[in-house]
Amino acid sequence: LDSHYGTYVWPCAVVLAQYLWVHRRSLPGKRVLEVGAGVSLPGVVAAKCGAEVVLSDGEELPRCLQSCRRSCLANRLPHIPVLGLTWGRASPELLALPPVDIILGSDVFFDPKDFEDILITIYFLLEKNPHAQFWTTYQVRSADWSIEALLCKWKLKSILVPLHSFSADKEHLASSSLPGRHTIEMMIISLAQSDGT
Repeated sequence: LDSHYGTYVWPCAVVLAQYLWVHRRSLPGKRVLEVGAGVSLPGVVAAKCGAEVVLSDGEELPRCLQSCRRSCLANRLPHIPVLGLTWGRASPELLALPPVDIILGSDVFFDPKDFEDILITIYFLLEKNPHAQFWTTYQVRSADWSIEALLCKWKLKSILVPLHSFSADKEHLASSSLPGRHTIEMMIISLAQSDGT
């Protein structure tokens, strides 16, 4: 993966930020963790809407972590913690995370070789926080790529969220042309035995 990947706002981030904005009244006081945050648009929006946010990206990606920090400073949010977390690895930082209500991830399902490591991390966080949910947007890049079998393996369930339900089915979204003609999907992932509340 290009080391600059986490230094741009990608179309999925704009769509997830729109979902957060539409649900902004439910965010004050919620504990939110953004994984694979990069420039952190969804996490910044959540923080601006009153959520208690922690941003994270790969501990081996210092440029991405620096992008998180720069976004916080540019948006007058210097207090937001930025952590290095590597998907699939039980690091001291992952184990020490405070409780979370919502996990955010925009375009984290980018490279199929990472899909299981992402879901291992999400499963760990949801097991630790059984009522939490993982809100994620992803760009459909190949009809052959699927996480369905991995969701079953890790006892997770997903609900597809139609983009029109939060006014994100437009080429230009929130004054951004980024979503454009990309095929972007959103889903909410939770523990299979959880009621998802």
